[in-house]
Amino acid sequence: MTTLLVAIGTQNKAKTSAVEKVIRAYFPQASFIHINVESGVAAQPLSSEETRQGAINRAKNTLQYTEADWGVGLEGGVHLIDKEMYCCNWGAVALRDGTVISSAGAQFVLPFEVASEVLGGQELGPVMDVFAKKENTRHNEGAIGIFSNGLIDRQQMFEHIVTLLVGQIMYLDRK
Repeated sequence: MTTLLVAIGTQNKAKTSAVEKVIRAYFPQASFIHINVESGVAAQPLSSEETRQGAINRAKNTLQYTEADWGVGLEGGVHLIDKEMYCCNWGAVALRDGTVISSAGAQFVLPFEVASEVLGGQELGPVMDVFAKKENTRHNEGAIGIFSNGLIDRQQMFEHIVTLLVGQIMYLDRK
């Protein structure tokens, strides 16, 4: 059985756990490496397009620095709709043949007191740490865990995105 090597473009625990859990469910022979790569976008992406581009860049960059079969990039960002700030989340997978697939996940509104700090130039992760009086929320429940009252956490949110990506790869393999 051939091993599938997957490079994940981050060390963030919520993201790496999501990728490993989903891909192992469909490809038990997969092995993983975590590598910090540049997103090529702002530390706090401020649009859905910029967030998507960050995920794509991470996915592609993992393949440049590894011998992996697949490169996976996940990116969280924010965007404005009707003067309200929403969290947005994107994932991408880059394959050795040049194929790049992207998918988006859950979006939810941020309270004004959080949004105003982000609009003021701060990253959402540290803002959430102060808001929730916790440490490393971006590696654990994330903003979605706090604002969904724990019904869904950041890992689960990214699992949904990775499942969409894997499903699209499986569809392409059927053609």
